[in-house]
Amino acid sequence: MTTTLEKTIDAKQQSWLSEKLGSQTFWVFMAVVAACVFLSFATDSFATPKNLYNITRNVTFVAMIALGMTMVIITGGIDLSVGSVLCLCSMVLAVVMHAGYNIEVGIAASIATALVIGAFNGILIAYLDFPPFVVTLGMLSIARSLAMVTSGNTVVFEFGPDHQQLLALGGGAWLFGIANPVIYMLVLALITGFVLRWTRFGRYLFAIGGNEHAATLTGVPVKLIKVAVYMVSALSAGIAGIVQTGWLGAVTTNIGSGMELQVIAAAVIGGANLAGGVGTAMGAIIGAALIEVIRNSLGLLGINAFWQGVFIGGAILLAVLFDRIRNLRQRD
Repeated sequence: MTTTLEKTIDAKQQSWLSEKLGSQTFWVFMAVVAACVFLSFATDSFATPKNLYNITRNVTFVAMIALGMTMVIITGGIDLSVGSVLCLCSMVLAVVMHAGYNIEVGIAASIATALVIGAFNGILIAYLDFPPFVVTLGMLSIARSLAMVTSGNTVVFEFGPDHQQLLALGGGAWLFGIANPVIYMLVLALITGFVLRWTRFGRYLFAIGGNEHAATLTGVPVKLIKVAVYMVSALSAGIAGIVQTGWLGAVTTNIGSGMELQVIAAAVIGGANLAGGVGTAMGAIIGAALIEVIRNSLGLLGINAFWQGVFIGGAILLAVLFDRIRNLRQRD
């Protein structure tokens, strides 16, 4: 009896270790740790409190949206519009508050804008069978144009009577000196992780990404779930836009430009599979962290910032290669 129990425990330990060693998220996390250790010794400014504070705060905006993007990718979709949605939601918030409305009205208008855009994308994709790439690529242009129309293509930096409240929302550090955006990111990550792991909605996402036809036959409301997941993606961009507006203290029509590529990269590097059926909240956070560490390290090491795309693109290719090798090993 004792021998059987020991064998069972040993098998579980080996299974846990094998799972971790076979996890892309684990190896990306180790890469982040290794990069941080190397940079701490290679430079005098990386491990300073100010730089670490900036890194953790900067990573949050990509990470917040990557959480929503991961849910979309799990279903086998893609959302190229998130950068422009962030811009439009930021501009709606700024313009509404600039007109004299309080911060609650501004945030409500911004979130409503995000949900409408997400629902529009989802309906076209789920009910009219439009390709996600085409729909969200079109929305990328539409949302950016609407942001320009909304503001008259000007910079908005005065937010009415609740100006200071908005700046404190995005730029403050209310809890133990931790930047507010970091707290928001952690809360969203916990919610996303819980939804993916413990709820029926999360199980439906993986079912759709694994085999949409089979999911339909088993009674999964595929169309409704798809609409919901694109609304979640747009909502994550809207929340990030609200927080970033408070952090920057101004909104321009080029805010969030190209951000969709960083967000997709963070999700894929963190382990999400573009074919669908795979992805975690932790992976999205770690992928975003690696991208920010790469961006930060280039300046500290005196490397031209133009190389950033090469390093991030290389990380994406390595992530896909890792996933490919893992799939081949599982087949064997």
